[in-house]
Amino acid sequence: MNNLLQLKGEFEHKKNSNGYGAVNLPVGASVGCEHIFKLKSELESILSIWTKNSLIGGALLSAHYNRVVAKSNRIKSLFESSAVKANDLIRGARFEENGKNINHIFTYFMSLEQLEEAISRLEVCGEIVKIKFSGNITTENIAELYKSKKFDKSTISLTRFIGVIVDCYYVNKFSIDDNLEDINEPAIVTLYKTKSKTLKLLESIGIKIFETGVIDETTILINPDQFKILKEKAPYLVAMQVRDFADLTKEEINETSSGGITIPASTNEPKIGVIDTLFDNEVYFRDWVEYENMLDPNIPVERKDYYHGTAVSSIIVDGPTFNPEMNDECGRFRVKHFGVATHGKFSSFSVLKNIRAAVAANRDIKVWNLSLGSVMEIHKNFISPEAAELDKIQSEYDVIFVVAGTNKPSRSKESMRIGAPADSINSLVVNSVKESGDPASYTRIGPVLSFFHKPDVSYYGGDNDKGITVCTPTGQGVVQGTSFAAPWIARKLAYLIHYMGMTREVAKALIIDSAAGWNRKDDLTHSVGYGVVPIKISEILQTTDDEIRFFMTGTIDKYETYNYNIPVPSYKDKHPFFARATLCYFPNCSRNQGVDYTDTEMDIHFGRVRAGKRGPEIMPINNNFQDVEGRCLYEGPARLLYRKWDNIKHISESVKTTSRPKGKYGAGLWGLSVKIKERLTYSRNHDMQFGVVITLKEMNGINRIDDFIKLCMVRGFIVNRVDIDSRIDVYAKAEENIKFDI
Repeated sequence: MNNLLQLKGEFEHKKNSNGYGAVNLPVGASVGCEHIFKLKSELESILSIWTKNSLIGGALLSAHYNRVVAKSNRIKSLFESSAVKANDLIRGARFEENGKNINHIFTYFMSLEQLEEAISRLEVCGEIVKIKFSGNITTENIAELYKSKKFDKSTISLTRFIGVIVDCYYVNKFSIDDNLEDINEPAIVTLYKTKSKTLKLLESIGIKIFETGVIDETTILINPDQFKILKEKAPYLVAMQVRDFADLTKEEINETSSGGITIPASTNEPKIGVIDTLFDNEVYFRDWVEYENMLDPNIPVERKDYYHGTAVSSIIVDGPTFNPEMNDECGRFRVKHFGVATHGKFSSFSVLKNIRAAVAANRDIKVWNLSLGSVMEIHKNFISPEAAELDKIQSEYDVIFVVAGTNKPSRSKESMRIGAPADSINSLVVNSVKESGDPASYTRIGPVLSFFHKPDVSYYGGDNDKGITVCTPTGQGVVQGTSFAAPWIARKLAYLIHYMGMTREVAKALIIDSAAGWNRKDDLTHSVGYGVVPIKISEILQTTDDEIRFFMTGTIDKYETYNYNIPVPSYKDKHPFFARATLCYFPNCSRNQGVDYTDTEMDIHFGRVRAGKRGPEIMPINNNFQDVEGRCLYEGPARLLYRKWDNIKHISESVKTTSRPKGKYGAGLWGLSVKIKERLTYSRNHDMQFGVVITLKEMNGINRIDDFIKLCMVRGFIVNRVDIDSRIDVYAKAEENIKFDI
């Protein structure tokens, strides 16, 4: 077996040197004056409405696009001015289904003056198209305008004119949206951001919200009576709404016997945070658990409220003892257990507050297990408040959440989307499989926001044929559910982060890469994610003799971070390797942007380096040329083929017996490039870390790891073998308490 390798080398950084070229319509496209005047008429109707309604100090409107659009194809020239970027006017984004197609809808907030200016621009551009281009302007017409430079700029500049025409091409219509569902219980409501402060705005229509009911500047907790007032007086303000009290998904817990298990005293083992129902302090492993009850003392508690949380913590502390066939070789872990819910319903609002408080007060805990989940399905067009808070916490703090994929009720026969907070993008979401590796009978499915792969991975959580043994307040129990698959993955992550000294980005990438393996096919059912994670941690940290697996870490602040100096061994001037790579990072996320949720995109390129027209260039193993100048790829295909805007990138070549070694370019170097894009106008206030795991498989079964290490050292890399025993010894020494003689 070959050990995992860590490569430390210098990454280079550079800004984006590619220009966008002249703005124009797609090839063969055209825009008619009738369409321009129709859009103008719709904006005039919207202006009329907001002129009579001064509540928000401006205008809210929605632009319905004719496709999923890239940032570069959003409205610019129509709304933009020297003082304001059109992108800054966006307050939300969602999808609408149009037959077999999915289209974007963006909601904008602007001043009435900006809206009037947009109407004026449409009027001018419509008249020009009507008179100068016989009512229809084409791609060729615009190209001619650029060449001839004969354009009357007295009413509008050439750049603005062409920009408005292109904006009109991508927009089907404008409207004001106010479709609200009735809510008969407390709800978490997110309002569109306007000029008015949220609490003052609500107070002006007769709704009084106290500070204790505020999550952030636009998200509040509201009761049914208040929601009725909001729906009657200002329904257009509501961007998102979800019930506050969610029913927990149910897991089967069958008690068997009291047992007689003992456990040694804990020492310096790593600690995992658990957010769950209550914990029973009478169980045999109680000394391994530090317990904090965060429930309101006025909430009545039953014996049932201790079963789920106790069972989850028992797996983290001592799972392999009563499940020897699932011995992951990770040892035991201490637990800091936070009781935030009872076994029935829970308040999302309260849980959100408690999770943030727990993480902020326990900065030494890097891995958190959350096996609570809602019966309600996630919404197709926005992230749940619970998931958004988890994503925000993981972006702010150096932590990772492992979240259960939620369970389908036993009576449900049809497929069912996962429930909150399993729609958390930054978290590692775990579904459950049977012993055979097939999805469990209670499996719920993704994707999230019609795009993101959720769940991420799957693990063994028991089913009707065979359950998972746990410790309950009354003894041993046999359980099944995603709640009992997630803790096993939390153990593995904690082992990688604490014992092996890896960053959370690398640890997450290793888990996903080990589940995906070779010849992975896309999970079209969205039920198992990238695959089933191996049981033993050694199968993640070691490879077969014909494989070389290494990881690299870096931070990115400019457009591209790259290293073109990776020396992959060659034989007879060819590289006899298959290759795969997994990239993970934790982006900032904006819930108020709806389906355009992740703020930052990292795109990975890995492959052989050859001489190009402008210097060295990578030949990506997945043929990813979406950023190459002169090549155009629409947003939809870019998301489908290259997972654009996803915070996990897994690229892999297929292992086939008919494959032949790749030709060697020059010195036989390979390169890794990570390119970054920002969705919002404002920039991040910190550099972003990434982790990449790369695996090379020798086509003829030959072990070439020593050759690879020597070549890397010659090229200036520091190469560390990840030896399991050595790193555990290092951890033990680092955690020793030293007494000084005074």
